[in-house]
Parts: sequence; C-alpha cells; structure tokens
Amino acid sequence: MELQREQWKSQLGFVFATVGSAVGLGNIWRFSYMAYSHGGGAFLIPYIIALLSAGIPLLILEFALGHERMGSAPLAFAKINKNWEWLGWWAVIFVMFGIVLYYAVIIAWCLNFFFLSFYLGWGDDPNTFFFNKFLAVTKSPSEIGHIRTPILVTLSVVWLINWGIVFRGVRRGIEYINKIFMPLLFFLTAVLVLWSISLDGSMNGLKAYLEPDFSKLSDPAVWIDAYSQIFFTLSLGFGIMIAYASYLPGKANITKNAILTVFINSGYSLFAGIAVFSVLGFMATSQGKPISEVVSQSIGLAFVAYPKAVSLIPGGNLFGAIFFLCLFIAGLSSSISIVEAFISATIDKFGFSRKPLITLVTILGFLGSIIFTTQAGLLWLDIVDHFITHYGLIVVGIAECLLVGWLFNIKVLRKHINSISSIRLGNWWDITIKYFVPFVLGVILIGELYAEIKQPYGGYSWTVLILIGWNWILLTIIAAFVFARRPWKTRYYEIEGRSQKNNLKV
Repeated sequence: MELQREQWKSQLGFVFATVGSAVGLGNIWRFSYMAYSHGGGAFLIPYIIALLSAGIPLLILEFALGHERMGSAPLAFAKINKNWEWLGWWAVIFVMFGIVLYYAVIIAWCLNFFFLSFYLGWGDDPNTFFFNKFLAVTKSPSEIGHIRTPILVTLSVVWLINWGIVFRGVRRGIEYINKIFMPLLFFLTAVLVLWSISLDGSMNGLKAYLEPDFSKLSDPAVWIDAYSQIFFTLSLGFGIMIAYASYLPGKANITKNAILTVFINSGYSLFAGIAVFSVLGFMATSQGKPISEVVSQSIGLAFVAYPKAVSLIPGGNLFGAIFFLCLFIAGLSSSISIVEAFISATIDKFGFSRKPLITLVTILGFLGSIIFTTQAGLLWLDIVDHFITHYGLIVVGIAECLLVGWLFNIKVLRKHINSISSIRLGNWWDITIKYFVPFVLGVILIGELYAEIKQPYGGYSWTVLILIGWNWILLTIIAAFVFARRPWKTRYYEIEGRSQKNNLKV
C-alpha cells in the first residue's frame, strides 16, 4: 500500500507549527522561575551557551532526520537501522500515552481558571482553593479518591479540540490553526507585558528576574538546568520535530528553520517572564513583602501566586482571563503536536486512514487522562512527569545521537542539510552530535539516577515509584517493541532517503 504524504503549505506554516510545539506551559511559568533562582540575567549565559551548543544542533538533527529519511520517528530510525525502529516507537508512545495524558489535564485546569478569572472564583486564598477545593488532593497516590467533575468536563473540551484540529490533517488542521494560535498568543502576551510593567512595584519584580548574580554560575546545577531546559522546551526526543520535518517539501531551509524556531521559542520565554515577574513585583509591593515570599515554583506560580496577584490588580479579572487564555493556547499548540507525532508514525507503518485513527486515539487519550482528574491526579502527574521527562526523553536523546552519529554516515546527513540550507554546517556539527550532546545528556541522566538512588523522588515510597513511574516506562518500552515487530503495511519503508535519491555522497 502506498500513500501520498502530506506537505506543509508554506515554510512559514512549518515554523509556526514547530514554534507552537516548542512554546508550551513551561515557557511561561518554568523558564522565568528558573532564571530568577539561577542568577537572573546571569542565567542567560549558560542558557545561550546551551542553546548554541546543544539546542540548535539537536533540533537541526531532528529536522534533518525527518526530512532526509522522509518519515516519522519510527520510520526514520528504521531506515537507518531496522533494529532501532523501537526507539522511534518508544518516543511517540510515551509522549502520546504518557505526557499528553496529564498535559491535557493541566490545559483543562487553565480553561477552568480562565472562566474563574471573570469573577475571581478562587476567593481570598488561592492556595487553599487550588489544592483543597479545586483538586481536593489526597494524601497518597494510592488514595485515588473520586473524579473531579469540573476538570473532567474541561478535559473533554481539550480532547475534542485536539481531535478537531488533527482530524483535518497537516495543512487544513495543524498549519491553519497554528497560523492563528501563534500570532494570537504573541499579541495576548504583549498585552500582559505592557499592562504588567505599568503596575506599581513592577520594576522590583523585573530587578529580581533579570539582575545578574554571576556567583551562581560556579554552581554546576545551574549549567545542568540550562541544558535540561533547552532540551525540554524544544520538544526534543518527542518524535514531534522529526514528524513535522517529514512534511517539508524537497527544498527546505533546514538550518534557517531550526534557528528561527529556537530563537522565537527562547525569545518568547524571556518576554513572557517580564509579565510574570512584573506582576509578582506588584504583588510584593502591595503586600509589603519581599519577592522571595510571593514567588513560587511551577504549578504553584501559575495557579496560586498569579491568581493571588490578579485579585489585587485593578481590572484583574480581565488580566487573569488573558493570562490563562495564553496558557490554554500555548498548551493546546503543544498537545496537538504530540498527538500528530503518534498519528504520523501509525499512518506511516500501518497505512490507517487519518480520520478513524485520530478518533480512536482521542478516545483512548481521554480515557487515559481520567486518572489525572481524580483527587490523586496531581500526585500521579508529578510521578509520571518526573520519570518520562527525566529518563525517557533523555535516553531517547542520547540514543538518537548515537544512532545517527555512529550507525549512520552523519556526513551524508550533513551534506544533505548543506545542499538545501542557506546556513551551512561544518565538521563541528558532527562532533557535537557524536560526542558533546550525548555527554551532556549522559551527565544529566547520571545525576538524576544518583539523586533517585540517594533519596526516593518527591518523598514517595519506593513501592509507589516502581508501580507508577518505573512501570510506566517499562510498559511503554514493551509496547514499542511490539509495534516495531509488526510488518510494514505501506511502501514508505522501501523509499530511499533523499540523499540516495539525489546521489549525495561523501
């Protein structure tokens, strides 16, 4: 069976889609907190170095893999070495039946808080509201409790939107909606920034956010976190960028598109942080507290600290609605890319029709997400996120570099990139992929494993971590091998890479 592969309508549509995948919830709440806690403006030094030495080279690698091998992650890896097809399946399976299951629930929270913003429905104590009333968190992951109906309702909306976009395909769905989502997100964020810097005390927040503390740069953890942030924020190891690049036409400016994606994504993170910390500065000034007492990390920043600040801002209900709408849009643009990575891989191998396939996958995704809408959902989310992002993604990144750098003629891939790109790569790129990136990711992985052995993550019991975290990793690996052993039902696997077609030799 042979199918006609879809293509992006324009290079701009491709860049909007890749930026949409890269820009997610973490760009708004994780980056700004990380910069604040790791030396403010000084953190930009390790961040930019990580961007140039690992982020751009690895993104170029994933773009090139999808484009040159003309396929999703499993197909691209299988064309390099049939025994490594499982790696591509593992990536798209654990992001589809792992990351997006809980990510969709966080997006659903954002939708709930968007509506709550109009009447400041979290009351005077956002912390108690979020953890005790909205989530009603239990004491242990083993205490599942009951499903939180308001979250289940908005979760169904999130999955319905994902279904509607991916159902329409690459051009009419993903490209079209990202051409709307991304300009809208940038505009709304600009509104937040301009509004927030006009607030009393905003400069105190910006000072805390950006004032450099160069002494922090001597801490190895700061550098490791910079590389980790770059790796996660660019959706590397997800299989997404490989799938998206496979939809590019033959003449595609790989290096230019990668650099545009990286700098738009990182620029957005820095820009959004201005709004976040300007508001926190206002909040600290209003309450007569130092910034350190009002800032909180990750989920607490978005759903506790920010709602508290919104309650203090004149016209804060509108400000809050715009903020949570930004989170909602950023989350959706990322979730559709995760779903598409799995859909692309499944169509490549089995030749299924997109529309019934996405319907089935959406139903399975919604059902799988329900566990995260329970009272123990936050605890399950914490564990699953930790294991997949700190072990699954990093192992895929290391293996990807080793596969391409050592089992495939990387010089052929570089020559393919240079033949179609305006910015040419030199031998430094080969060295980076073969040695430097695997080394950095290996250091991060060893550090995580050491910390895990020294003390169980999050204070959870070993039993809970094994049953939920390690078993989730194990089951997705087993599923990957099962998918990889199935015979190919399409002729995509037989099609040569573009290097062979164009007789690019070294």
